[in-house]
Amino acid sequence: MTTSPTAPARPEAPMVGGEREQLAGFLDFLRATVVTKATGLSDEQARRPLVASELTTIAGLVAHLTYVEELWFSVVLDGGPDNWQDRLNDDPDAEFRAGLTTPVSQLVADYEARCAVSRDIVARRDLDATATTGRGKPVNVRWVVIHMIEETGRHAGHLDLLREHVDGDTGE
Repeated sequence: MTTSPTAPARPEAPMVGGEREQLAGFLDFLRATVVTKATGLSDEQARRPLVASELTTIAGLVAHLTYVEELWFSVVLDGGPDNWQDRLNDDPDAEFRAGLTTPVSQLVADYEARCAVSRDIVARRDLDATATTGRGKPVNVRWVVIHMIEETGRHAGHLDLLREHVDGDTGE
């Protein structure tokens, strides 16, 4: 296994702890994996299409994950405005495309900042607290955190494969 010398250390999820600590620990591990996979790349490397979908790039995935952090935590749980709604109505892939024009260092910084906001939103709520999705369905904080573990984990796997193709960097 090789890792980028500029990659930040990743926090390990606690093997013993309460539900909140373990859920947060796994999500933070995956969030740090996303940062690790996008750190140390040039903008060209982060934007390079390596699969059939021209939008499935390291940059596009980081931009997408920043968007879903905002949607689920700031919009759904915290009731904030949906800053992407109009853009996504015009282009369902707008957040991926935004990644193709934003410097990768800015994408990573934006993602880390958005994750910090998300952590704060979750910390202020009980896991059983409910909110309503944009489709009018009830959802609790626990479900949102579990969904984001799934979403972030799936895309961290994509990022792992893409990073290996870009520069040979591998690892979990």
